[in-house]
Amino acid sequence: MPIRPFVMWPDKRLHTPAADVAEITDDIHAIWADMVDSMDAMPGSGVGLAAPQIGVMLRLAVVDVTPDRSRRILLANPEILGTGPETAKGTEASPCLPGVDAQILRPTTVSVRYLNPQGMIDRRDFSGLEARSVQHQIDHLAGRMYFDNLGRVKRDMLLRKARKAK
Repeated sequence: MPIRPFVMWPDKRLHTPAADVAEITDDIHAIWADMVDSMDAMPGSGVGLAAPQIGVMLRLAVVDVTPDRSRRILLANPEILGTGPETAKGTEASPCLPGVDAQILRPTTVSVRYLNPQGMIDRRDFSGLEARSVQHQIDHLAGRMYFDNLGRVKRDMLLRKARKAK
């Protein structure tokens, strides 16, 4: 499947909520396949991708944090049901805003409901890097970038640094 170009910040699609997926079709499977290929082609081996990052305004995400890409998770309409009590900071970045990253505080465990590739409602608990990536992708689907979780001063500094890196 083709590797799709990334939508670059500040494109309005990156801060627009994506539409729900009505059903899992062959077209949805084709989009997921393009997303996986695009994720695998990311510099620094990306661990997830949301459809709006490639210009598809649907609530679709892919996640695979394994070094050998052996545990692909395909999600449609993911929704956080709950989070664990522990939080941790971790480095997050996006191919839509290259050259910068930030330490983001997130819950270390999360329960998510989503449509799976068979079109069935599924529920799964994620932890560690998978939990971080799933939350990051769900933010994208809601029209939020990772740096929207920063305070105003840190966010402004990151965006200034990104402009200089171009």
